[in-house]
Amino acid sequence: MSESPLLTRRALLGMTAAVPLTLALGTGTAHAADSAYAMVYFTESTNLGDGTDYGLHLAVSPDGLNWTPLNQNNPLATPTAGALGLRDPFLMRKQDGTFVVLATDLKGTDWSYNSQYIHVWDSADLRTLTGYRRLKLHDMSTHSWAPEAFWDAGRGQYAVIYSSVNNSGHNVIMVNYTSDFVTASAPQVFFDPGYDVIDGDMAVGVNGYNYLYYKKNQTLVSARSTSLAPGSFTEFSGGVAHGGTEAPTLVKSLASGTWWLWGDTYTPNGVFYAWQSSNLASGTWTALDQKTYTQPVNSKHCGITTITTTEYNNLLAKWGAPAWNRLKSYNFPARYVRHSNYAARIDEYPVEPYKDSLWTLAPGLADSSGVSFRSVNYPTRYLRHYNYALRLDENDGTSTFAADATFHRTAGLADAGWASFRSYNNPTRYIRHSNYVLRIDPISTATERQDATFRVGY
Repeated sequence: MSESPLLTRRALLGMTAAVPLTLALGTGTAHAADSAYAMVYFTESTNLGDGTDYGLHLAVSPDGLNWTPLNQNNPLATPTAGALGLRDPFLMRKQDGTFVVLATDLKGTDWSYNSQYIHVWDSADLRTLTGYRRLKLHDMSTHSWAPEAFWDAGRGQYAVIYSSVNNSGHNVIMVNYTSDFVTASAPQVFFDPGYDVIDGDMAVGVNGYNYLYYKKNQTLVSARSTSLAPGSFTEFSGGVAHGGTEAPTLVKSLASGTWWLWGDTYTPNGVFYAWQSSNLASGTWTALDQKTYTQPVNSKHCGITTITTTEYNNLLAKWGAPAWNRLKSYNFPARYVRHSNYAARIDEYPVEPYKDSLWTLAPGLADSSGVSFRSVNYPTRYLRHYNYALRLDENDGTSTFAADATFHRTAGLADAGWASFRSYNNPTRYIRHSNYVLRIDPISTATERQDATFRVGY
């Protein structure tokens, strides 16, 4: 399959054109209480090694932009039938308020593997996944990639859309209808513009239109229709891309009229990019500054839906936030703090090996009110300054090492919502990057303040 994500139609389900989008969630009632977001995904590292897992992963976010992986970024469930792995998970709240998860029946990158089935789980609250099964969609000797679903109120059923090759000879978006995600109707062609398309993602009932975003020639483009009928969608807008991009995911902000469009680069350990628009009818998107969003490490082809504050808190309580952090550069937000040959620097995501960019923020070795940065993959080593350069050294137990490896976290020098780190034993100096290498320096200029500012996230 193309490495396409199936995205999240956020809970635009259950709405008709007459229902305001901000209230649409799919229980038949307004989910005005929704205040946070959940993301499902799988993981791939750059070399398909450590950090690659074709199980179901889950992250949460209060703002829909910066994500906390749950369960230490380990899977919550792994398929036990078919290919014994998944790609392209999709998450939706159903009409009764519970959730359903769909995913491609495929493990790894064997695109010659053809499954007529997709994986399905049910969940009352995302804290437990039940009823695992596979749903058969067709009898063709071809695949069923990137399944997603939406509520078709006119039919009183869910539409399951996915990418497959029918007698046209190229990938089209197919559709089956179901009431229970146990059995489904015969497949129909939902959208075939005459060229290869995959990774369909829907927004239903937006000011009288239904929007279908999909991947065309490594670009995210859209079609729209006033109907949900198969064959009714026509190409609508030009595309957005950042290199080869796939897996469009449309998300409506809960705090404003803004829409976000997520896309995933067509590589293992793909990089997520995001665009925003205030009006889907305009067909225009503006790239978001990477300072504003952070994907879960190693995440691929995500699906996103909205959740309540209670659900958000319960998920964190159940699965826990990671015991480690990543530090993103403020003025080079594609880069993260990592160690390489024991030197500290900022490098572009994805970092290989990825654990070089994971840090345990421990109580300061010289002052517990401060912080020391312990390496996740070299846990006896800490970042310390030596001749003002930062490097990863073994803790020798001396007071000098403890002082060199201790820093006081302050409000970010360039942005108070971020963080800066002042040296414990050289208190006029802060951690900053210079030519991508980390050191401690006095800070005076605007550029130096940006160099010394980092986002502590996951």
